[in-house]
Amino acid sequence: MMVVPGYTLGAFILLLHVKSVANYPNGRVTKSCHGMIPEHGHTPQSDPAHNISVSQMTFKPGDQIKVTLSGPPFKGFLLEARNAEDLSGPPVGSFTLIDSQMSQLLTCEDTQGSAVSHTNSHEKTEIKVYWNAPSSAPNHIKFLATVVEKYRIYWVKIPSPVISQPNVLPFTTPEAAVEPMPTTLPPASHLTKSFNTSDCGNKKFCIRSPENCDPEKELACVFLSFTRDDQSVMVEMSGPSKGYLSFALSHDQRMGDDDAYMCIREDQTVRIQPAHLVGRSHPVMDPRDPLEDMAWRLMDGVMQCSFRRNITLPGVKNRFDLNASYYIFLADGAAADGRIHKHSQQPLITYEKYNVTGYPQNVGGSHSLLLLKVHGALMFVAWMTTVSIGVLIARFFKPVWSKALFGDAAWFQVHRILMLTTSALTFIAFLLPFIYRRGWNWHAGYHPYLGCIVMVLAVLQLLLAASRPPLHDPRRQMFNWTHWSMGTAARIIAVAAMFLGMDLPGLNLPGPQKTSAMIGFVAWHVGAEIVLEIHAYRLSRKDEILDDDRIQILQSFTVAEGEEPVDGCVDGPVAPQQP
Repeated sequence: MMVVPGYTLGAFILLLHVKSVANYPNGRVTKSCHGMIPEHGHTPQSDPAHNISVSQMTFKPGDQIKVTLSGPPFKGFLLEARNAEDLSGPPVGSFTLIDSQMSQLLTCEDTQGSAVSHTNSHEKTEIKVYWNAPSSAPNHIKFLATVVEKYRIYWVKIPSPVISQPNVLPFTTPEAAVEPMPTTLPPASHLTKSFNTSDCGNKKFCIRSPENCDPEKELACVFLSFTRDDQSVMVEMSGPSKGYLSFALSHDQRMGDDDAYMCIREDQTVRIQPAHLVGRSHPVMDPRDPLEDMAWRLMDGVMQCSFRRNITLPGVKNRFDLNASYYIFLADGAAADGRIHKHSQQPLITYEKYNVTGYPQNVGGSHSLLLLKVHGALMFVAWMTTVSIGVLIARFFKPVWSKALFGDAAWFQVHRILMLTTSALTFIAFLLPFIYRRGWNWHAGYHPYLGCIVMVLAVLQLLLAASRPPLHDPRRQMFNWTHWSMGTAARIIAVAAMFLGMDLPGLNLPGPQKTSAMIGFVAWHVGAEIVLEIHAYRLSRKDEILDDDRIQILQSFTVAEGEEPVDGCVDGPVAPQQP
């Protein structure tokens, strides 16, 4: 399960309709039709390196004009035709593809094929398409293209030459069609010393992992603090990372609809960036206007960032008011070219909601949620303890516990109780991830599928046991083999599911120790069965030997009894002989 929080920074002006181009390698960027601006949080390049050419400079309705976008290698693009006299208006006309392997049509403003984008992130140097002039075309048309070379390097609304209908007044509108974009980011200052924890719980609201760690003294300390200053809050974040650190404010303990802030390393500098989360997807970068007093520091593999923002931000989308209570997420992960990747482990999540502008506190959190811990614990108890003991009792304790207990043999009563307990624990544990996720987890690999198979087999075992035929029934042998086969399959699949589940970030179990512990339990159970099998075999051999001895003794008695007395000897006292 997975949550991807984010971290804040400074000002990216004029992102009124932030939409994605390179954020979507498949090019399905329909929602980016209007602004044509990637949501990467970086400033677009000012001098276009790419060129748009057209096959003719005049057109009339119904004409097809070849449009070519070319230049240095690029990965993504978005191409549209606009009214040259109103470049902020909707796309005009439609396109026809020449190479559907490299380009695809988009539906913008409810007009099918009114824009063209990439189909993959492979490098390309030239794109050719046909533009179809509509019957209601304006007098003058200009093509605009956004081109993405890499995540941090892109150009927005590169213009083409203006093409015009015949016999119309020459195009004279000034070429200031594209709003000026900032070419430099507001500078962030450099922190001169590490954050300290002396005011945690006194003036600062602090979150630390491990609890009560000190970022000044411990490189592995993950630290987040909020210090209220009248109507604003100073935020400090520190932790080991070579990519990014991030935190998010959330209404619940699941990812989605969260206010996120990111501290992203870019070469030897750090960019502080606000974002918001929509479902379990890549964070959407937001304008950095609400943030002030940004500063950062890189030292010994530790990244530190700080910024200030107002407690309330009326009219600013996706920013939460800080005078309410939220769950707080802390995460880190890798970053390349300024683009962040999925966090490397389950985020640290506070145990409850907190108001960071209220009474200062010193709190902690967990990388593993309680429901998922209970899920794992119940499955472990069920399939490594109760089911194992139940199998051993049924296999080896029949002769020992054969006396009746409440109407059935004692071994059978204990076996039945243990197996019912296994099924009950499995059912409860099976429900918990669905309760937490509110649905299916598509990011957990094969683990949930194996878990479903185990649940089905557990239910089938109960139904099969309920229809067990009598001891001497002809169907009893088939029942025994079916019961054993289904139970053995369930145990093997359950163990495989547990091995896969241990590696999921939701549990955050310690590295090699978890595997060693599981291998130890499996080895103990397998070893116990082998030892008991050997013991049972030796007992059976001893019984066979004893039986052979008894038979030989009985046979010897039989032979002795079969021999009649010689010379007329009879039973009774022997008469003395006469001299």
